[in-house]
Amino acid sequence: MKTLYFDCFAGASGDMILGALVSVGVDKDELRRQLALLNVDGFSIDFETVNRSGLSANYARVHTAHEHKHRHLSDIKTIINNSSLSQSVKERALAIFTRLAEVEARVHNEPVEKVHFHEVGALDAIVDVVGAAICFDLLGIERFVSSAIHVGSGTVEMAHGRFPVPPPAVAELLKDVPFYATHLKGELLTPTGAAIITSVCSEYGPIPSMRVEQTGYGAGTREYEKFPNVLRVMVGRTEGETTTDEKLWMLETNLDDVSPQIVGYVMDRSFALGARDCYFTPVQMKKSRPGVLLSILCGAEQKESLTTLLFTETTTLGVRSYEVNRRALDRKTIRVETL
Repeated sequence: MKTLYFDCFAGASGDMILGALVSVGVDKDELRRQLALLNVDGFSIDFETVNRSGLSANYARVHTAHEHKHRHLSDIKTIINNSSLSQSVKERALAIFTRLAEVEARVHNEPVEKVHFHEVGALDAIVDVVGAAICFDLLGIERFVSSAIHVGSGTVEMAHGRFPVPPPAVAELLKDVPFYATHLKGELLTPTGAAIITSVCSEYGPIPSMRVEQTGYGAGTREYEKFPNVLRVMVGRTEGETTTDEKLWMLETNLDDVSPQIVGYVMDRSFALGARDCYFTPVQMKKSRPGVLLSILCGAEQKESLTTLLFTETTTLGVRSYEVNRRALDRKTIRVETL
């Protein structure tokens, strides 16, 4: 399985991700050719080898015509859907922007369709997101893993004012994602970088066991004394391995006052919302009343919606949740002809 590891010891941004991906083998001319399929004028991209605290790194610079356009999600969807990009690239780029729009909607308490992007709606951010999706496709990445993410510290000036690091949207994107802050001043993790990494990664932790084929560095704009402001990316294969380790969440609640029809409905709804598994276990409750332990296994991205489901569709007053490690066999579904 071809695996990509983000080593975010200096955070991440869209241009750092692009620079790192080009340094691990993406052809720059092919990337430019596919970006041109966006059918949008007013941008170009170049790459420069720079030095960051003694490390040679690839610096991606997106040049755009000066614009003040604040785009809605519908505007970005139109640009991507009307492009000539491959379907897989479109779907991944749209998933990243949709996740970001949902986060902004929660932060500002407004409908998703009314969210207007500031920094991430600019053309350079669209190029960063779509460019990353193109690179993942060209590299043939099947599995994405990230380290805990360094976010920096201090405050950052944004469209709505000055906010502490990480700013609200980034903090929301980092829900259930390991991150840390240090004395280093500045915003190390940008909204674009956070959206890309948290959209593609379902695993976080140390470098997984793999045979590394390429290691690359994407440079950030800012330079620090005795600290390399770079994103390290490793690409390799887990040849011979037939299992995948992942971190999931278990949600549980005990019920003794609902009908079987309700718990059956909850099972159907939980799978529709993306649960990996849902099952019932008979239990004896207070005063020996027969009850059911309702258990749902899910990824971090489904945890909140499934918890809300349990509160709204059952009589429970509380939901237990805890992180679990799962090792699953790699498998695929194929169609075969039978007699």
